[in-house]
Amino acid sequence: MSSAAIDAVRRRQSHAVVTDAAPTHAELLPLVQAAASAADHGALHPWRLIELRGDARVRLGEAFVAESKLVGSDAQRLAEKPLRASLLIAVVARHEPSFKVAEWEQDAAASGIAHLLSLLLAEAGWGVMWRTGGHTRSESVRRVHELADNEKLLGWLYVGGVPEDGAGKPPRTPIDPEDYLTVL
Repeated sequence: MSSAAIDAVRRRQSHAVVTDAAPTHAELLPLVQAAASAADHGALHPWRLIELRGDARVRLGEAFVAESKLVGSDAQRLAEKPLRASLLIAVVARHEPSFKVAEWEQDAAASGIAHLLSLLLAEAGWGVMWRTGGHTRSESVRRVHELADNEKLLGWLYVGGVPEDGAGKPPRTPIDPEDYLTVL
């Protein structure tokens, strides 16, 4: 069995290194609209995305350093991490009051948006890597993103052009689905 969707998912790979090219805001809009078809119990839309470009990435690097105890060249390397791509898309879970949709389900919906958006970006020809880390939940990083009390950061999609050699991380070794699919 083969389909365009299965082939697209199988082609997906993380690109730790990307070029400075990046989609425009206008190019992102239809991809975000399509990603919003992810499963969302209660249709709460418990997520939002934040574009970080230019100086916003510099401020994020400064926030990383502010939360660390690093100095000198170690601090400089940490500050430069958000500069690895010219576009970062922060993935934010926004917890909406709901008697039927628990917080973890809202986090899962936000994660679904991030994953679908990364697939859509890859299919559009962009290199993408979802990055997280210890700074994701730090207070200085919260301030840079202007997160509300009901929001938490799930990480960033680093987006840029695919290098000429096309190299990304190699696709994962295929699993034996029988090891992961249980029949009751």
